[in-house]
Amino acid sequence: MNKFLVCDTASVPGELPRGSAPLFGFARLLRRFGFAIAPEQAIAFMQAVTLLGPRSMDDIRRSAVATFAPAPERRVEFDALFESWFHGEARVNIEGEGQDEDEPQIKDNSDTAEEETGPVQEETGGELTSGTEQLSIRAFANDGLRLDALERKLGSALPCRRSFRTVRTATGKNLDIRRSMRKILSADGDIPSPQLRRQQRVPRRLLLLLDVSGSMKLHTEDYLKVAYAAVHGTGRAEVFCFGTRLTRLTSALRIRNREQALAQAAALVEDWDGGTRIGGTLLAFLSVPRFSAFARGAVVVILSDALERGEPTEMESAFRRFAASAHRLSLATPLAGDPRFRPETEALRAILPTLDDLVDGSSVAGLTKFLLSLGRAAPQIETMSGRGL
Repeated sequence: MNKFLVCDTASVPGELPRGSAPLFGFARLLRRFGFAIAPEQAIAFMQAVTLLGPRSMDDIRRSAVATFAPAPERRVEFDALFESWFHGEARVNIEGEGQDEDEPQIKDNSDTAEEETGPVQEETGGELTSGTEQLSIRAFANDGLRLDALERKLGSALPCRRSFRTVRTATGKNLDIRRSMRKILSADGDIPSPQLRRQQRVPRRLLLLLDVSGSMKLHTEDYLKVAYAAVHGTGRAEVFCFGTRLTRLTSALRIRNREQALAQAAALVEDWDGGTRIGGTLLAFLSVPRFSAFARGAVVVILSDALERGEPTEMESAFRRFAASAHRLSLATPLAGDPRFRPETEALRAILPTLDDLVDGSSVAGLTKFLLSLGRAAPQIETMSGRGL
């Protein structure tokens, strides 16, 4: 561990009081040293310190341990960082604090707090699978493409799970004791026909993760329209997009007017057609408990070419975590539209065992057909691709 760490509290977001700068800076310091700290944990840390007073540094330490929950094997490192930061036993410095280009930023349109953004520059296109962040904006024309069939049928096409709630039924073997007792009381003790119930079945959540990097530029507009139809076709759809940043689009796409919804979503995304950090942004998604809960038991469809830069370790780790949490994990890639396509890149080979489906994402028609088939069991991935992978 670097003993000459450095801490810069000057870059605290403007909406926070200055007194919270050391607390906010400690959360940043932990993230810089590889601790998985979600934004909610940083907020909980500051709230815990406020709740305790604090009357001593021990209060702050206990708040930090309770909210950040460091792993036992990293507790020594955690304590050393705490001593360095709050007691000044070693000078702490984070070079380039606030200018970290490798750490994906998260943007949730359901939150009113705006994150700091760099200068926006117009780009007509992005470099193919570049890891460099390039910010740009896009506007979508009204092409009249309607996906009414997808919107109408998707709700009943998703796989279902059993709910804890029950509904009345005329057949079955589960007795509804409460309703049966009411019937007996209303009939002055006569035994009426038994009242039965069964567990309700509800559609699973659909989580769409759209790659908006430069290599996907030709397809992102269609993907966004499919996502709009999915959000309105089922009330249990969540949509995020990722390039070098992670942005939640669900609230914007819930606007009833499609053109307004697409315009709102387009305005939220700041890294259209820019670089690619698939593994980093997907891990950033999983690091936020509120977001990772969307993947639990859900049907997760990632629309991406999966062309990761550099080592695919992070991407493989993210896909394994999605596969462990989701009901079904699918990758729709436009590369599969080419008959010569083979998953021969290192990243694709690494994630292939984690996938339930590897499908063609090069056309709206093919993507719609696949989404409407999610209620059926996932075929073997070799069958789905049809190419003997």
